[in-house]
Amino acid sequence: MVATKTAQAEPKRPSNKSDKVVIGLTGGIGSGKSAATNKFAALGIDIIDADEVARDVVTLGSEGLVKITEHFGRDILLEDGTLNRAALRECVFNNSEEKQWLNQLLHPLIRKAMLQQIADSTSHYCILSVPLLVEGNLSELCDRVIVVDCPESMQLERAMQRDGSTKQLIENIMASQATRKERLAAADDVIDNSKTIEFLNEQVIALHNEYTRKYSANNENSS
Repeated sequence: MVATKTAQAEPKRPSNKSDKVVIGLTGGIGSGKSAATNKFAALGIDIIDADEVARDVVTLGSEGLVKITEHFGRDILLEDGTLNRAALRECVFNNSEEKQWLNQLLHPLIRKAMLQQIADSTSHYCILSVPLLVEGNLSELCDRVIVVDCPESMQLERAMQRDGSTKQLIENIMASQATRKERLAAADDVIDNSKTIEFLNEQVIALHNEYTRKYSANNENSS
């Protein structure tokens, strides 16, 4: 049911990696990554969601928002002092220097926050849910990588229905992400989400049972 690469050695942990077991989870737009993440959460697994972390590092009073305000001015804020995300997007749209500045500010803050959440996790393993895990080379933080996969035509249809976006916009987003082939090449486990939500959930449960058996034993041996 779940596609798993066989005869593959466990990835070597980088020297800066946490001792916690981290399962990376990713997928292209419309693939069903969020549905898989939600099922792992329902099974009691700690979730580190990169999108949520990215929002947290620019909340009111945060270091990220202070530096963004210093750089772009107070016009980047809404009346309540929070970040005007639309204004920020406009500032960096088609401006490679400003986009680079923003990425250099936010990426270390996001990484630091994710590592702290990983360190604080208490389940046998945790899920690091990152839409651009492959593109951002964040697999180095993971013991295994799950890719939620479906045909690109299905990604397009689902994303259009979910977001109410145009076909052109979704196609542009897909073109900016890793290809399906690139994501699958980075996967240790693949969840097929080309059928029903029940089929997806069955695969998540199977992986959860496998990881729990494997990593609970590892935790007991290391304690």
